[in-house]
Amino acid sequence: MLGIMTIKNGIRKGLITTWELALVMVPVYLIVALLGETPVMDWISRAAQPLMGLMGLPGEAAGALVIGNFINQYAAIGAMAAIPMSAREVTVLSLVLLICHNILVETAVSKKTGIRVRSLVLVRVLGGLAAGIILNLAWPGWL
Repeated sequence: MLGIMTIKNGIRKGLITTWELALVMVPVYLIVALLGETPVMDWISRAAQPLMGLMGLPGEAAGALVIGNFINQYAAIGAMAAIPMSAREVTVLSLVLLICHNILVETAVSKKTGIRVRSLVLVRVLGGLAAGIILNLAWPGWL
């Protein structure tokens, strides 16, 4: 009896979590996909291409980075899904987002612990970009 209740509870919680993630990811996916059909994404891509190129990423990946830093990683995943990228590019972008994501919320929380905010943001952003550049340079032909 306890096993059945545990399974029912797990399924219920899993469905709730799936719904909550879909509420974030689907709208972001749609917005990025729609922006891809307008000149806006082209402007962002061209402006970001020099930095994104250092990491072996298309300029459009800048949108996913911005969304990941200012909203959350789930929104960034939705944005990434709308951008045509290879497995290698997704890996590099995912590494960068793993290191520097959700800057606003995590910085606010960290500030409460006494950490110097400027240093934290600088280390996370530069660390993420450095990791992306290193991964791109270290394995240029993999995947």
